[in-house]
Amino acid sequence: MKILVTGGAGFIGSHFVRELLAGSYPWLGEVDGVTVYDKLTYAGNVENLTSVSTDPRYRFVHGDICDGDLLDQSSDLHDVVVNFAAETHVDRSIHGPQDFIVTNVVGTQTVLDSCLRNSIPRIVHIGTDEVYGSIDEGSWDENEPLLPNSPYSAAKAAAELLVRSYFVTYGLNVSSTRCSNNYGPHQFPEKLIPLFVTNLIDDKNVPLYGDGLNVRDWLHVDDHCRGIAVVIAKGEPGEAYNIGGGLELSNKEITEKVLETMGFDWSKVTPVEDRKGHDRRYSVNDSKLRAMGYEPQHKFEDGLAETIAWYKDNEAWWRPLQAKAAIK
Repeated sequence: MKILVTGGAGFIGSHFVRELLAGSYPWLGEVDGVTVYDKLTYAGNVENLTSVSTDPRYRFVHGDICDGDLLDQSSDLHDVVVNFAAETHVDRSIHGPQDFIVTNVVGTQTVLDSCLRNSIPRIVHIGTDEVYGSIDEGSWDENEPLLPNSPYSAAKAAAELLVRSYFVTYGLNVSSTRCSNNYGPHQFPEKLIPLFVTNLIDDKNVPLYGDGLNVRDWLHVDDHCRGIAVVIAKGEPGEAYNIGGGLELSNKEITEKVLETMGFDWSKVTPVEDRKGHDRRYSVNDSKLRAMGYEPQHKFEDGLAETIAWYKDNEAWWRPLQAKAAIK
């Protein structure tokens, strides 16, 4: 099996590539080749792929998913395309929505068109639970309407509608996933957990939005990637699949856990003005995927401790990225 991974130098995509080449998903069969296609924007980092760079099955293409000609040259003869490529940070989308529309909507359309032209047998598009909006109680299943509240989530919702339309209109064998909040090693230090961890390593305070009571479901990146591999093998064309971690925590609770694990108290927290349009609660029902054999394997406390240890041991990776993480 040969797999093209767009956005494969990012946090989640690179983890998926490393695990693919390590043989972590035996139900996919033998992996003969993995092509990473990445524009290397601020959040893309080839150092995320250093451990597989000498693997003869690995190939890297520096390219934009909006470049259909280069996509055609890169995707030809692949059995599977997994589209991770996206702009993902809500705060950045609030300050500059256009990049999100171009990459997440036009880029997805370009990927789908390339897959059609090259008769790719299987495509999986990686989405987010943020497309649902906010839920006060209960959990979303995949039949809930998409009600996004930020430019980022609106762009991802538009991409999902394109995915559905390419299945219905052209018969493309494409499924999509909707994951909850990811954490783990190699995450760009603008996101909550790595931002807090790297700030505390430098003995700086951590910023907490509003009252800190916004709730998210937390998912280790390794569990997320395993769920994606299940969808590749068993997912139905035209279907969407929630991928959750099974643990809902408020931002205040996450902050407390990071502080406690790193030996700090609440004096290291600086309250800041809440994000515009900040969704109050996300919660996914992923029973559809669990019925296919998915189950998260990482206990949050262990995963958090391992993630913190990774950032402590890999300053050379994240310190050069700190300036890029600051939103101008």
